Amino acid sequence: MIGGLHGEDRHFHCSHCMSWMFTRPAGMDEFVNVRAMMLDERRDFVPFLETCTAEKLPWVKTPAQHSFKEFPPMEQFETLLAEFASLSCKQ
Repeated sequence: MIGGLHGEDRHFHCSHCMSWMFTRPAGMDEFVNVRAMMLDERRDFVPFLETCTAEKLPWVKTPAQHSFKEFPPMEQFETLLAEFASLSCKQ
């Protein structure tokens, strides 16, 4: 089921509980932003990047390697994806 945004970007939700599961940004067919809480082994998950930090509470901290007040500029996505892929292959 599609919920949330109704523009080009899409948030996908569980049809049973309506929990937000992942986002598929427009124009990035090979990219899916999965919520870490949807993973079975989420304790092993370490955030690679964080977005929209301008809105976070002052006490919120993550070990993310990259931090953006809003979203990363589109011209940085290719580099970020390549870096993330190289880290994923090492594990």
